[in-house]
Amino acid sequence: MKKILVGTHNNGKFKEIAYLLPKKYKKISPLKLEIKSPKETGKSFKSNARLKVKFFSKFVDYGVITDDSGLCIKALNNYPGIFSARLAKKRGSFIKAMKFILKKLKNKKNRSATFVCSLSYKNEEGKITTVQGNLKGTISTKIKGKRGFGYDPIFIPKGKSLTFGQISKIKKIKMDHRFLAYKTLLKKVKI
Repeated sequence: MKKILVGTHNNGKFKEIAYLLPKKYKKISPLKLEIKSPKETGKSFKSNARLKVKFFSKFVDYGVITDDSGLCIKALNNYPGIFSARLAKKRGSFIKAMKFILKKLKNKKNRSATFVCSLSYKNEEGKITTVQGNLKGTISTKIKGKRGFGYDPIFIPKGKSLTFGQISKIKKIKMDHRFLAYKTLLKKVKI
């Protein structure tokens, strides 16, 4: 069985990416190999995804796929953006980070937001391909739903009335920003 390293320490992301990848792969987690995460020093989702793929590929001789994603909120100048995970860490949890965001948006008319995901894939020959998927939506007025992870319970995808925290896992995986990025990746490379 071919192996692929899914370069993330986030269990939610690992499960989503593993679900999208072909069945022929054995999906390996860096946690299993006891590899720490690199410092995210990039200025964009794409540069962070590339930085991660280069880092993780030093430890294995097979393909690696990495993700950098986050929530960009228009009224907050696209914050938290690449700092989405760091905001949750700083606040103590994603619940606290969501409450912080909802407070900031309290008197704002514009609640539009975009979930962004950059995927970077390095094949066995060492070729790196990086793509991005953007999913537009709005921020709900309160935390809704227990499903998903991260900021899912406050994000309502465009054309829907429920947050990602209320939508079934499979439905979400087949429409979110990660799925859009993966679809773009498949147009460029054979996985």
